[in-house]
Amino acid sequence: MTAKMRRRAFITLLGGAAAAWPLVARAQQARMRRIGVLLPYAADDREGQARLAAFQQALAELGWSDGGNARFETRWGAGDADRYRQYAAELVALAPDVLLAVTTAAAAALRRETRRVPIVFAQAADPVGAGVVASLARPGGNTFEYGLSPKWLALLKEIAPHVTRAAVIRDSTEAGELGLLGGIQSVASSLRVELSLIDPRDIGEMERAVAAFAREPNGGQIVFASASAMLHRDLIISLAARHRLPTVFTDRAFVTAGGLASYGPNRVEQYWPAAGYVDRILKGEKPANLPVQAPTMLARADEVIE
Repeated sequence: MTAKMRRRAFITLLGGAAAAWPLVARAQQARMRRIGVLLPYAADDREGQARLAAFQQALAELGWSDGGNARFETRWGAGDADRYRQYAAELVALAPDVLLAVTTAAAAALRRETRRVPIVFAQAADPVGAGVVASLARPGGNTFEYGLSPKWLALLKEIAPHVTRAAVIRDSTEAGELGLLGGIQSVASSLRVELSLIDPRDIGEMERAVAAFAREPNGGQIVFASASAMLHRDLIISLAARHRLPTVFTDRAFVTAGGLASYGPNRVEQYWPAAGYVDRILKGEKPANLPVQAPTMLARADEVIE
C-alpha cells in the first residue's frame, strides 16, 4: 500500500469512527431508564391512581414514556409499615435510576435501603426531622410547611364557632405529623379549644374513640391525611356525620368523598415538580443540589364541592 493509499485509508477510518460516535451517544441516551415509585395508597385507591397518572403524564410531557425510554416500577404500600420495608427492598433490588417516594414514611423506608439511588419525594411532612434530608436548601445524600397546621384549627372555629373541644385524628408512627400537631397546639389556647388526640391502631379503636369523644358537647375534629386515614377515609367521614362532628380535613380527597371542608396544597399538582426533579436527575443533575420545595397556599378556599 502506497503512502497516499495509507493516508486515504486512515482518513476513511477516522471519518467512519467520527460518524459512529453520535450513534453511540444516541444509543446511551436512548437506553431504558427505570423509575421506582413507592406510594402509600392501596392499589385500587382512586386518588392514588390519579396522583400516579399525574406523575406519569408530567414525565411524558418531559419526554419519558412508560414502555418507551422509561419503565415504571410501582409498589402500593397501603399505609402498612411492613409493606413499605418489603417494597422498598424490592424496588432498590431492581437497580432503578431514580426513586419517587410519596410521604415521609415511604421516603424513609427507601433511604434505609439505599444511599446510592437518588430519591425524589412528594407530600413529605418534616423531611429534615424524619432524617430523610440534611436540610431543605441542600438536602445532601439522596434527595411542609408547619405554618399551615394552625390554620386548620382556625378554620374549624370559623365553620363552627361553638366548638370548644377538638379531636385530632393522627398516626403517631408518621414522624412528620409531630410538627403539624405542634402547630395546632400552639394556637389552641388562644382559640379557647381543648385538644384530644385520637391515635387509633385499627378501625374498631377509631370507632370507639370517636364515639367516646362525641358524648360531650361542642366537639369538632381535625383529621391528618396520614396513609392510614386516607385508606379509611370513607369510615372517618361517616363517623363524623353519624356523631354530628364538624370536621376539617387536610386533604381534598376527603371532601370529594363527602367530607365537610379541607385546607391544604393541591396534592395532584405536587407531582408535576416531582416529575421535573426526576427528569433533571435522569439528565445528570445531582440530587443533593436540588432544594426541597414547600407548597404555596391560597389565603382562602378556592373550590366549593356540592
